[in-house]
Amino acid sequence: MNVKILADSACDLSESYYNEYNIEMVPLTVHLDEKEYADGIEIQPKTVYEAMRNGKGPKTSQVTPQAFKTIFTSYAESNQAIIYLAFSSELSGTYQTAKMMEQEVKETYPNAPIHVIDTKCASIGYGLVVLNAAKKAKNGATIEDIINSAAYDSTHMEHIFTVDDLEYLYRGGRVSKTAAFVGSLLKIKPILHVDNGKLVPLEKIRGSKRLFQRMLEIMEERGTGFTNQTIGISHGDDLERAEQLAEMIKEKFGVEDILIEMVGAVIGAHAGPGTIALFFLDKPAD
Repeated sequence: MNVKILADSACDLSESYYNEYNIEMVPLTVHLDEKEYADGIEIQPKTVYEAMRNGKGPKTSQVTPQAFKTIFTSYAESNQAIIYLAFSSELSGTYQTAKMMEQEVKETYPNAPIHVIDTKCASIGYGLVVLNAAKKAKNGATIEDIINSAAYDSTHMEHIFTVDDLEYLYRGGRVSKTAAFVGSLLKIKPILHVDNGKLVPLEKIRGSKRLFQRMLEIMEERGTGFTNQTIGISHGDDLERAEQLAEMIKEKFGVEDILIEMVGAVIGAHAGPGTIALFFLDKPAD
């Protein structure tokens, strides 16, 4: 029996991957101009970035309990094995909601093969975990194999990223007002990472030239086996700089497999235009 992989829109994968690997995507919600939009379905990231450049402050909300209940019930009724790999529980309540609905559905269908896993990852870091799981599912791997592999990838996925303007992270409650003010005043570019699912500032770099160089140094310090894995880059509507970083990685590490995607509307609403994020496994699985 094939295993179905579910992901939410915070994994920032484009539709072609959902189609190719038969992944079901559950959208989070973007609130803009007093309207609600299903992320990746009814609104595209570019729209959100343009709104932010024009001074608007989009908001986001998690997947509703009813959405999970409907999806889980439909799979339980057909006894279809599913693994929902969730956006980091430290950045959204979506995982907790899914766990609640899993338990509720299992009250009616106690043997339903539903598995909900917190990846503690975001954007393409999360997307790479989903993609690896979906490839295994497509090749007929068992539930246990897929869960173990996803757990390994989640634990070993590094997120190294920078934002163009700290003000957006401040608005979303991610950094203090002082940090945001000082950063924009001095043209300091922050480097942040994700530690156990949480967003944590790492360093401050003055000037953007040194920025990518330092991101590559951190990559070298933290990782290994880059030619045996897919490296992920996501960007807040700045493909040119994302491609520039990709070229630097190829040159420095001899990497060929780099996946570049735009940061989706939900994460983009907090990180803002000009975000550049780099993702890699600190140690690829054997």
